[in-house]
Amino acid sequence: MADRVLYVAWSNPVRGAEERGLEVFNEALGLLGRKQQDGMIEGFDVVLLDPNGQINGFMLARGSREQIDALRADDEFQRTMIEATLIVDGLTHVEGSTDEGVARQMAMYQEAISKVPQRA
Repeated sequence: MADRVLYVAWSNPVRGAEERGLEVFNEALGLLGRKQQDGMIEGFDVVLLDPNGQINGFMLARGSREQIDALRADDEFQRTMIEATLIVDGLTHVEGSTDEGVARQMAMYQEAISKVPQRA
């Protein structure tokens, strides 16, 4: 079961590179679809946000820690992300927890809170 996620977000396309940006977007979708079919990730979501001047959209890949680590190390994934850096601003990768991973993170958070003096 997926307990980790990889969040890949972007802001505005580079002016004059919008067509190539659309191509790279479609390549990334195809890549994630193939990775899911091959069992290399459990799934993914794509979100396009309403115009807001900060984040135009994101992709969220779900899998185990091993699957997410393997995805980030995958040559095809890295090539696609390198191309994306050339045609969009603000490309961001952030790993996180989901499902059972949230419970583990919250347990660590509670443990850390117990070490911090609390104010009355």
